[in-house]
Amino acid sequence: MTSTLTVSGKVIGKTQPIFTDWQLGLKQEEVVTLRDLLTQVVHREVAGFAARQQQCRVLNVLSPAQINAGIEQGKVVLGGSDLDQNVNVDEAIALVLQAFTDGLYFVFLDEQQQENLDDIVTLRPNSQLLFLRLIPLVGG
Repeated sequence: MTSTLTVSGKVIGKTQPIFTDWQLGLKQEEVVTLRDLLTQVVHREVAGFAARQQQCRVLNVLSPAQINAGIEQGKVVLGGSDLDQNVNVDEAIALVLQAFTDGLYFVFLDEQQQENLDDIVTLRPNSQLLFLRLIPLVGG
């Protein structure tokens, strides 16, 4: 059986989300820890980053509507980028787990705060995963 996990991210004190919500299909297993779940999310994000980077290498011909939309956003992107940024998935996983341990962000699964990486989490068919990032106060 599979579950669809909707992933979203917010910052305390901001109305705009960090990123557009996205979905991750997961096999529903008997025992899944928060650590396992975060690891799967990082794997997906690293793979998505690599795919987006590959797509940026392709030179695109833009329509007038696409150019106008880019102008409104403040950036018209034609592609053809030769940036070669590699992400080590193991290092990314370690950083995410350490940031959670350090309390730099909170994780909520179906509106329940998750507090321990080794706690077992229960995935429902349409679970919601929220990353809530904390920001420091100015001057403190």
